[in-house]
Amino acid sequence: MIPTLPTDLQVIEAGVPGSRTALVLHGGGGPRTVAPLVEHLATTHHVLAPTHPGWDGTSRPTDIDSVAALAAAYLELLLVDGERDVVLIGSSIGGWIALEMAVQAAADDRYAGVVGAVVDVDGVGAVVEGEPIADFFALDARGLAEVAWHDPDRGFVDPTALTDQQRAVQQSNGATMIAVAGRTMSDPTLMERLASVAVPTLIVFGESDRVVTPAYGRRVAAAVPGATFAEVPEAGHLPHLENPDATWRVLDPFLREH
Repeated sequence: MIPTLPTDLQVIEAGVPGSRTALVLHGGGGPRTVAPLVEHLATTHHVLAPTHPGWDGTSRPTDIDSVAALAAAYLELLLVDGERDVVLIGSSIGGWIALEMAVQAAADDRYAGVVGAVVDVDGVGAVVEGEPIADFFALDARGLAEVAWHDPDRGFVDPTALTDQQRAVQQSNGATMIAVAGRTMSDPTLMERLASVAVPTLIVFGESDRVVTPAYGRRVAAAVPGATFAEVPEAGHLPHLENPDATWRVLDPFLREH
């Protein structure tokens, strides 16, 4: 049984009608964290950027209870909408969702041709020996900035400056992240299954990321047949926010080639 997306799924649609579709998948921080990706890709692609069910106060059906379930639901949405050769671009948890979609698509002939390429930006999800994923849920705001940003002062959000509504959304997003991705933000089966990915794949990591390190990213790239690894200087877990120009220099040639 394929998990069901909510009927009120929020999707930002932007870009060039009739051009190749890019599905942009956000991480735990919500859709605002991928806004630069949406804006940049909209100059050349037809962009779809959903808010994952349960994030930012949206509804989450009970069967969307894992990254695998969410990936299956998004794949079915693309199939039903008649999408072909879609570029999956995911950040953090979104990168994990993108890889899981590529794995599932490779295993089911119904999805042949739906996924055309994958870009995983500082994605979590895999279990890599010797390169643990930071315990995101044990970190306070300062600790999160320290592991996620090249310039922690730029990334630090003072929790005392948040409104009650912003604090409630942040807490709700965290609870949804636990429900979907788990406290470890990983799937011990993913690394082995990456060998089945059959589309061009780019793994992008900020050089200063300590949520998941570039060494972690290189190991993930090595597990995907033919994948390319690229490192963005002066950037952490969200290179498209912290050093967008350097990120585009990595991303754009890959999209032109594939």
